[in-house]
Formats: sequence, C-alpha cells, structure tokens
Amino acid sequence: VQLVESGGGLVQSGGSLGISCVVSGFNFEDLAVGWFRQAPGKEREAVSCISASDGSTIYADFVKGRFTASRDNAKSTLFLQMNNLKPEDTAVYYCTADKAGCNYGMDYWGKGTLVTVSS
Repeated sequence: VQLVESGGGLVQSGGSLGISCVVSGFNFEDLAVGWFRQAPGKEREAVSCISASDGSTIYADFVKGRFTASRDNAKSTLFLQMNNLKPEDTAVYYCTADKAGCNYGMDYWGKGTLVTVSS
C-alpha cells in the first residue's frame, strides 16, 4: 500500500488549507484512512480517521469544528480541509491507512507533507 500526500504549504493564522492523499496498492474502500501530525520537538498525534465500514469519522478534540476529513473512494483519495488554522497546527501531516480499522498503530504511512501556520 502506497500513500502520497500533497497540498502542504505556508498559511497565515486564521487561514485555510486543504491537503490530500492518494492511496494505491489496495482496495481503497476496504481501508480505514486517517491523518496524524507531528510538530517540531513533539510526539506524533492522531488528527482524524475515517472507517471503511460505515464511513464514520473521528477527530481529535483540538481540531473539532475546524478540520474536516473526507474520502473519495472512486478516486482512492483522502482529504483534510483545515480551517481557522493556528500556529500550533504547524506540523508534518501524515496520511495513514489500515486494513483492520482506525487505531493509533496504523499499518501504512505516507512520507508526510509540511503545513506551516504563521502568526
């Protein structure tokens, strides 16, 4: 399973940015897919995850109401729309996938895309 993120960049505080991830090598519909992030000097943390079974989505408390994750099964693509960005959202964002469902130890990871939020 291969995951390739795109769409990171620099945005001002309060702004919006969308990132995406194309997944290949497995039937996308059967994968739980999600986003993690890692800020400089901090541990990696889960951001959101969408199940394969019913498409339900879970979010970390620190992004609820600001970030929206979605998936397009026809295009094998995962999206993360980030609104009202804050400097503390600055991190490398990783696309992840797992055959067994959403969990903290997702099986497959992309290389990450950097999101920088300036104050």
